[in-house]
Amino acid sequence: MPSFRIGLLLFPRMTQLDLTGPFEVFAKLPGAEVLLLWKTLQPVEAETGLRMLPHATLRDCPPLDVVCIPGGPGVSALMEDADVLDWLRGQAPGVRYITSVCTGSLVLGAAGLLRGKRATSHWASRDLLAKFGAIPTPGRVVRDGNLFTGGGVTAGIDFALMAVAEMAGVKTAQEIQLQIEYAPEPPFDAGAPETAPPDVVAAVRARGLPMRQAREALVERAAARL
Repeated sequence: MPSFRIGLLLFPRMTQLDLTGPFEVFAKLPGAEVLLLWKTLQPVEAETGLRMLPHATLRDCPPLDVVCIPGGPGVSALMEDADVLDWLRGQAPGVRYITSVCTGSLVLGAAGLLRGKRATSHWASRDLLAKFGAIPTPGRVVRDGNLFTGGGVTAGIDFALMAVAEMAGVKTAQEIQLQIEYAPEPPFDAGAPETAPPDVVAAVRARGLPMRQAREALVERAAARL
């Protein structure tokens, strides 16, 4: 039996780095079994075309210690997917940690798992968490009890290292960080709306406006069902 069994949800039109960043960290945790989970065992295509294979189906997955929901455009469908939401609600009482990366936290919210909890998301969607009774909180990683939520995309690596430190100790997390040479020195200070040039922020917001508008309507519907 593995010391830790970690399940990451693999779904169509997800942002692959939301999943592959934490996967790389968790896969290096000694004694860990890391599973990609979806409804079928057929290949799943991320938003940018990368195809990945699930290890197990939601119906057949073994008991988990950690469940992780990545984000991406595909979360819009998940927020109204009864099978996924019911699976999450069923998993929540038995896992040690409930986690998400980026807009995956919206799916946790739609499942009713964020009420009264501090949580984060991608900066462009963080405020929507309030509709689910959460307390939107800025940060690369936000922890509230056994809930870990990561910010946008690359924050998944930070979240996974913090989760490893919690499960196996800081030294183990540091060893993994060194092994993957996670010592970011971004070429531009444009990784957050507070530091990016105003015209860059405006361009990104404009590009994402159709998705934001559609997601607002989805969040309203999902919150009304809770």
